[in-house]
Amino acid sequence: MLLVGLTGGIASGKSLVGKVLRDLGANLIDADQIVHCLMEQNQQAWQEVVEHFGQNILLPNGEIDRRKLGEIVFNDEEQRTWLNKCLHPRVFEAFLASVRNMKNRPPGTVIVLDAVLLIETGHDKKMDRTVVVYAEPEQQLERLMRRNSFTQEQALARIRSQMSLGEKRRHADYVIDNTGSRDYTERQTKEVFAKLKQEAERRA
Repeated sequence: MLLVGLTGGIASGKSLVGKVLRDLGANLIDADQIVHCLMEQNQQAWQEVVEHFGQNILLPNGEIDRRKLGEIVFNDEEQRTWLNKCLHPRVFEAFLASVRNMKNRPPGTVIVLDAVLLIETGHDKKMDRTVVVYAEPEQQLERLMRRNSFTQEQALARIRSQMSLGEKRRHADYVIDNTGSRDYTERQTKEVFAKLKQEAERRA
């Protein structure tokens, strides 16, 4: 078994790489999906977040308005730090629980944690290997504005809240360059997965 952290910046192409890895046979666990579960109404994390930020971050049905919460934390480093400390230890605990629940894993299993803040939270050090998906900052900005209908200011606030991709590359065992075509990215991902699979099988 091999534990692999998959990370990158917002709008860097990490979701595409994750999909390819899953299609190739990796067991992919999405940190953002874990966060969604943690933030469901009346969960402990939901209660702590609402208590901290106030009722005005709630939608009429009681769910947290993620866009409104994002506007707060991406423009306030102190609030962002608080939210990360509230959520990310729980995310990693949930990841480890999922790993433990994967009973009867065949030899050579590759388990991937897809997490945008993997390095910022220090959880890359708990992985066997780290894969970083790279794109140029201008590409991130363009993709994020188009994908989420953000203004340039909103998009830049989110990009600047994360470690730069240039810095993340220095923490990577493998870098997948997503500055070119989709086919180029997929080809690199297949090559990286083949190496990860070989390593996992050697550990079996």
